[in-house]
Amino acid sequence: MAWTHGHFYWNELMTRDADQARSFYGDALGWTFNPMDMPNGTYWVIMQGDTPAGGIMTMDGADFDGVPEHWFSYVAVDDVDARTAKAADGGGTVIRGPFDVAGVGRIAIIKQPGGGMVGWMTPADG
Repeated sequence: MAWTHGHFYWNELMTRDADQARSFYGDALGWTFNPMDMPNGTYWVIMQGDTPAGGIMTMDGADFDGVPEHWFSYVAVDDVDARTAKAADGGGTVIRGPFDVAGVGRIAIIKQPGGGMVGWMTPADG
């Protein structure tokens, strides 16, 4: 999947009921879903035909107490570590510092000064 710095790259649904979400979007939009085993359970890759179109992640555990279900977006960046430092210097809050997801890329979670949340990702090659 090709990517360009500064462009939205990936969207994922953060939900408490992935089965319900898969049923809803499968029926409504014709999406199919490929399971990906992750340390905290199954991540569902949304497929539109043969093309990955997003993901579904189950919000589970204390980190998500009080967090409503929502769609979360990731912006591709050329260097997630450097961009995260710039965000902090510019008044943003680093919610989760850069971390690696094997085969996916390096990710950070940022809160902009106004409160909006976004993920920044340097995608893995290929």
